[in-house]
Amino acid sequence: MDGLFDVRDKVVCVTGASSGIGRFMATTLADAGARVVGVARRAAQLETWQDQTNGQTAAVVADLSDRSVLTDTAAAVSASFGAPDILINAAGVNTRQHADAVTPQGWDQTLNLNLSAPFFLAQQMVPAMQTKGWGRIINIASLQSRRAFANGISYGASKGGIEQLTRAMAEAWSSDGITANALAPGFFQTELTDAVFADPVLAQNNADQTCIGRNGVLADLEGPLRFFCSGASNYVTGQVLFVDGGFSAK
Repeated sequence: MDGLFDVRDKVVCVTGASSGIGRFMATTLADAGARVVGVARRAAQLETWQDQTNGQTAAVVADLSDRSVLTDTAAAVSASFGAPDILINAAGVNTRQHADAVTPQGWDQTLNLNLSAPFFLAQQMVPAMQTKGWGRIINIASLQSRRAFANGISYGASKGGIEQLTRAMAEAWSSDGITANALAPGFFQTELTDAVFADPVLAQNNADQTCIGRNGVLADLEGPLRFFCSGASNYVTGQVLFVDGGFSAK
């Protein structure tokens, strides 16, 4: 996927790069020729990711649920390859607690990591994008951005916020050449969803609710990711693309 979908030499910051969808995205873009800085709180997993990738990569260890580290984290991200052209906010947590069991601490951790960090990191990185006149912000939304799932009240609130945050980012910054969009994956087996896929009946039930008839595999995200990261999406901003096999269409 060259030409319109070219990401060579773009500087990309991917949060949540130590596992799951974030790791896949970081690896995919590094393999495509981007210079990728992975951010996550687990140093060992980040090191493993770097060892397994081709191309130019760097790692920044940070707990993004702690707002006090976000300014320093943004500065550290820029130290390796320069200020990012592309910010991908893939770090996230899902405590899967019933509303009756949610604690203030768990609520704050979920909202801080899933919703606050994407905004405040973007706020730190946008000025350099404005100077270049080009930038990409890609958030990770969810089926729960629009649907209520059992034991998902704090996660759903954060992902509903991501959908509106994406539109608000587009309104604020797209006139400067910075697009803001979100990918909303359906059911993909990752560390975050292992509890779902551990139950074969539940996993099959989710697959049966799609139009395509299966759950997602990480390779299904590559095309949409490359689209939002590249010149192919120059006139697309403020949008949420559901990559869910048609789950949300039924």
